Amino acid sequence: MRLTQYTDYSLRVLIYLAMQNNDQLANIKDIADKYTISKNHLMKVIHELGKLGFIETIRGRNGGIRLALKPDQINIGAVIRKTEEDFHLVECFNAEKNSCILSPTCRLKHILHDALQAYLNVLDQYTLSDIVTQDGLLELFNFQT
Repeated sequence: MRLTQYTDYSLRVLIYLAMQNNDQLANIKDIADKYTISKNHLMKVIHELGKLGFIETIRGRNGGIRLALKPDQINIGAVIRKTEEDFHLVECFNAEKNSCILSPTCRLKHILHDALQAYLNVLDQYTLSDIVTQDGLLELFNFQT
């Protein structure tokens, strides 16, 4: 299983925001600089995370972004399900584009489906809070406790 860059950036934004003190606002430039990633990509990610209800965006001179929920209310499995385009591990997972002649009798697709469900079930066991409480993360980000 491999996550798209979009999901990777989404998780990074959420981690960054969770590391902020209280309701401190962050901005796209600071996040882009910290991770050395494109501001343009982040703008798309942040817009979508706002639409999904994970973050709050405040416009204006003193605006910025912050988490809309507490870190322990943001489930990692839910974030990944909502930010990934699809979970088509193999062609037969996409009913519209499947032309594999093995599909009607193939057992592999069932095994891969079970593996995907197990993967997502593990992710469902964790929240953003579980990630940001790791030892050393505060020092890595140079944030104050």
